[in-house]
Amino acid sequence: MNSTEKLAIAFDLGTTTIAAALIDQACGERLAMSGALNPQREFGLDVVSRLDAAHKSIDTLKRMKGVVSDALRLLVRELLSSAGASADQVKLIALAGNPTMEHLLLGLPVATLAFPPYRPLFTTGKRINTSQLGWDMAVEGYIFPLPGGFVGGDLVAFLYGCGQALETERLARLYLDLGTNGELALTSGESIYATSAAAGPAFEGGNLACGMAALPGAISGVRLTVERLTLATIGGGAPSGICGSGVIETVAELLRTGLLDHTGRLRLPAEIPSNLANRISEIDGEPVFILYHDAKKRVYLSQKDIRQVQLAKAAIRAGIDVLFDRSKITHEAVQEVVLTGSFGVTLDPEKLKNVGILPEKMVKICRFVREGALAGVEKGISAPRGFETIDHLAETIRVVPLSGTPAFEKHFLEQMNFPKNV
Repeated sequence: MNSTEKLAIAFDLGTTTIAAALIDQACGERLAMSGALNPQREFGLDVVSRLDAAHKSIDTLKRMKGVVSDALRLLVRELLSSAGASADQVKLIALAGNPTMEHLLLGLPVATLAFPPYRPLFTTGKRINTSQLGWDMAVEGYIFPLPGGFVGGDLVAFLYGCGQALETERLARLYLDLGTNGELALTSGESIYATSAAAGPAFEGGNLACGMAALPGAISGVRLTVERLTLATIGGGAPSGICGSGVIETVAELLRTGLLDHTGRLRLPAEIPSNLANRISEIDGEPVFILYHDAKKRVYLSQKDIRQVQLAKAAIRAGIDVLFDRSKITHEAVQEVVLTGSFGVTLDPEKLKNVGILPEKMVKICRFVREGALAGVEKGISAPRGFETIDHLAETIRVVPLSGTPAFEKHFLEQMNFPKNV
């Protein structure tokens, strides 16, 4: 690689996973990519538990900043090594995350996020130097703007990457970033309405009996017929766990084949008239559906796991319904649904309908964007005056709070069960 080449690094700092890419700043070409689990998981799997831990202890806040800063620094080394580049070629980093992740990275107090009125300490993009993160390299940095307490830079990056900054008369589109901190946006005309629903880590394989991130060995696809089960894994090897896409596909297939009723109850083997009944078992007194087993390992989805998926999908769907209520836009008016998330593979929109995340009308107008937030960060790095445009985009977003609102609670209860007659 030419030693005079100017490089930049893009980060998507997620609650569960971190994605990073090395970019040729001149042309925007991706030269290398890497990722890791967010080491802050030891302090809690979701933003609420991490906010609680950071608010209670300054030492914990410092540790949270330290471990994630170290993780980012290690990813920088991996990227440079992979591309045969040197640290002195890196001239810029840019990072997007939800408000909690960005505050913890910068070591900022989190009281305004943890308690009403749930507001971030900064709303426009933040210019930093990487020396502030404790790195041994001093490089200019840009932290994406935070429109609201739970609507973050990752959603801004997703919208920017999809071209929303350039649209003045927007089509009616629904944007979904499904993860531990699910972020949603609805656009129409000059308006962008956005909100965040605390889905929990189930969509990313977290907090489940056999859950794992979208890494080699994770079950990512599931298909059931009357007599057999077919699995797909990331990397094609033997299953070692199940990631978000596998979880959603398993639940959708269990519903379709009648092994799971619409209330979320796994049926007993005696209620199942096919050989699939043999896959319903009991572990520690809890019903489970066995996906894979060999002499050393069992991979399964438990009744408790299914309840976690129910809570997550109800929160997301209720958030969607609140956005429609607030914007006065109907489901029928939506012209496109754009989906992203750390699933591991592209999700079949039909499966999202089957578990109750998407209304049926939206299935045929849904498309999946891989690494939506990371792609937006990369685009901002290479675009002329990209960060100024991003700041302006963030200012146009109208944040719709969900916490404690009767409308959200009403929709949440309505959406708790799975759809009937899948």
